[in-house]
Amino acid sequence: MLDALLQLLPQVFFEGLLLGFVYAMIALGYTMVYGVLELINFAHSEIFMIGAVAGVEVFRYLVPVIPNALLLLLIALVIGAAISGTVAVWVERLAYRPLRKRGAVNRLVPLITAIGVSFVLQDLVRLIEAIWHNEFFLRINSLPALEQSFSLLGIFIQLKSIILVVVSILMLLGLSYLVNRTKLGTAIRAVAQDMNTAALMGINPDQIISRTFLIGGALAGVAGVLFAVQYTTISPYVGFLPGLKAFTAAVLGGIGNIPGAMVGGLVLGQLETLAGTYMPTLTNGNFGTEYKDVIAFLILILLLLFRPQGLLGQVVKEKV
Repeated sequence: MLDALLQLLPQVFFEGLLLGFVYAMIALGYTMVYGVLELINFAHSEIFMIGAVAGVEVFRYLVPVIPNALLLLLIALVIGAAISGTVAVWVERLAYRPLRKRGAVNRLVPLITAIGVSFVLQDLVRLIEAIWHNEFFLRINSLPALEQSFSLLGIFIQLKSIILVVVSILMLLGLSYLVNRTKLGTAIRAVAQDMNTAALMGINPDQIISRTFLIGGALAGVAGVLFAVQYTTISPYVGFLPGLKAFTAAVLGGIGNIPGAMVGGLVLGQLETLAGTYMPTLTNGNFGTEYKDVIAFLILILLLLFRPQGLLGQVVKEKV
């Protein structure tokens, strides 16, 4: 039995890597918003879902028109990012900004608002798809070129999996460069540090916050399209569990820390995949694959008991 388990390990590790990168891409949006507003935007999971739905629709209508798989995927990524980013901006403008302008100091108020926005977006997409296609589960019309596969060191790898990993890494590098090396990134960090002082220095906080939501939403849209291509079937409620896991990954890596979001996503993806694959065998079937979430969150709880700031987070003093 041990030989069989070890033989599966490379493939399991690779599948965990893919799942971890999905969580990491979504977690980047959570980290961006929290870093500026200290707001847990639970509606971000639905922004991710909207990107996935947009990707499905692009493939559904353009597969007969554009036979080039990579060009079609690029178009889907751009459209998914644009739609998700736009929705995120309007969510901030209509739901969160009025609370901020009215001086809501209780953090439960924007948190409950975010949960309410999440339900609204779920049912709005469900209504649109029901009217448009009379479908609940949407299946992407992929191209054979994206399904091409090869074997490397005993690992079954598809082209779409390589694209997912490469795009994830590029997103992390691009976001890190934007935040640390550009004028916009300097303004974002200034608003995150002290919004009132940044305003006195000529920075428009509302504009910077909108751009932060735009960037975070666009990243979620790209993640949604890649998720749809990788796992092929989605629904209006597909964002809930990945969004919850991505938030967990952001906390695990250190909420507000961009590299931490990526590390947290990869760690959580590995924990979930390893537990889901090996737990039924190691427990003689007493614990099935459905317990993988329990193991992942249990390890998170234990980590936060001993390191509340997360893996790469830093202890920060409260602003006064």
